[in-house]
Amino acid sequence: MIELLGRTTEEIKALVAEHAGAPAYRGAQIAEWIYRRILPNLGGGAQATFAAMTDLPLALRNDLTALFSIGSLGEPVTQSDPRDGTIKIAVPLHDGPRVEAVLMPDTQRVSTCLSCQAGCPMACAFCATGTQGLGRNLDAGEIVAQFLALQSQSPRRITHAVYMGMGEPMLNLDNVLRSIHILTGEIGLSMRHITLSTVGVLQGIEKLANEKLQLTLAVSLHAPTDELRRKIVPIHRTYTIDRLLTTCKSYFDKTGRRVTFEYILLRGVNDNPEEARQLAALLKRFPGAVNLIPYNPTSVGQSFQRPETARVQQFRKILEDAGVTVTQRKERGQQIAAACGQLVTEAYRPPAGARKLNVA
Repeated sequence: MIELLGRTTEEIKALVAEHAGAPAYRGAQIAEWIYRRILPNLGGGAQATFAAMTDLPLALRNDLTALFSIGSLGEPVTQSDPRDGTIKIAVPLHDGPRVEAVLMPDTQRVSTCLSCQAGCPMACAFCATGTQGLGRNLDAGEIVAQFLALQSQSPRRITHAVYMGMGEPMLNLDNVLRSIHILTGEIGLSMRHITLSTVGVLQGIEKLANEKLQLTLAVSLHAPTDELRRKIVPIHRTYTIDRLLTTCKSYFDKTGRRVTFEYILLRGVNDNPEEARQLAALLKRFPGAVNLIPYNPTSVGQSFQRPETARVQQFRKILEDAGVTVTQRKERGQQIAAACGQLVTEAYRPPAGARKLNVA
């Protein structure tokens, strides 16, 4: 049976014409139902059926039911943080693993944090997801389904999407790019309101640069020196900071889009004034910004600690005094383990041979 979720309107038109003999405008109606009418209102599509598409002829709806599936994730398990309205869903994939995604409503925007892999192979020292290893890549439909499932939980329209959930987007870039084009072309999200985060897979950054999309690239830096970064981010055994910054500068030159460098602050590890001065020296003339993220404790992995507020302020001041643009991540969802680095589906055990790192 052919699944339609994760396909564009043009692809759906072609499929229903080929297999159901329906005219092109019927395919456009079906896409409208899937992306804007059914799935955003039915918890990711667990109850979605072609029978609900009431402006289609009954005979066509019966044919569609026999030939196609709409596609969705399984029934989500939902947690909410009453302090800030953050909602986290854990949704099962058809073959067993679960992935988590997060809805973050705010006064000016409603954002969603999406996963692109079940687990993650990068094994960053501070991140709970990396302790799982990699189960598998998600297809575009499974990524878009997370967005639609979260939209069904929000009374307001989602305005922003960040690919900062489970997984490394650059290791699943084809499916990530397809999902981005569906979010913008089919659902109507602005490309400039999409952020794609990476720990620094250079081949992926280069490929993304050639797409020349007007999204935001966020690079997880987390240290100002090669020696320190190797301890925090295992991929750094392959790529030096100099190579990473050269690739990011090339990305800026090709796209005109400034790069955001994410910096998790770990008490006594990378939050010292000397590290702040070294980071400022690296980035003070770079076309980008630093996003400071105080560490969010996790239930698994290494026992890092969160820096004191005064320490964070001192680090930020050193950067700003050197002329570096600095933002600070607004903290959301800690109470339900939905904050940066906390996503992990503890009930899921990756299959034998699941990888921790495979990017060389």
